[in-house]
Amino acid sequence: MNKRIAYLSKGGLSAIGSFALVAGLILSNSTSATAQAAYGSYLGGGPAFGVTNGDGLNEDSNTSGFFAVRYKFLKAPISLRTQVLIGGNGVAVVPTVSYDIPINWQADAYIGAGASIVRGDKTPIGNKGSFVIQPGIDYALPNTSLSLFTNAIISFDGYESDNGTAVSIQGGAGLRF
Repeated sequence: MNKRIAYLSKGGLSAIGSFALVAGLILSNSTSATAQAAYGSYLGGGPAFGVTNGDGLNEDSNTSGFFAVRYKFLKAPISLRTQVLIGGNGVAVVPTVSYDIPINWQADAYIGAGASIVRGDKTPIGNKGSFVIQPGIDYALPNTSLSLFTNAIISFDGYESDNGTAVSIQGGAGLRF
């Protein structure tokens, strides 16, 4: 447990700070209480930063790249999302279903639930498949087909050695379709 706290106090806080900064910038631009959720499904990618460590061998935090897909149902505040984290010594696939909460015409916050499917020893969300929660924010850039997004993946029971919780923060850009 002390290794996790030590890591969070070193580099992990900068990733959390970046997440908070992006969220603050998006939230500061809110204009209407009756806004609709940001439109558009997207395909994108970016970096993923593991912010926790497990107690076992090969359970150190890891940075990797990821691909993301969001399918937005236009008549309901629901999206299907999948992220594939590739890097280190493993691959993790994280499908979730999210509830989207409109912030303004370009942005929505969301909370998703799903599972992680992990192959290999070292991914940002641990080395064991588990139940996940995924909070995040999507922002559709006006007059473009681009979306910016950031989220966290909280993988309960994500480490084989101590059944600890693994946390990863992602951020990237996507092309809406």
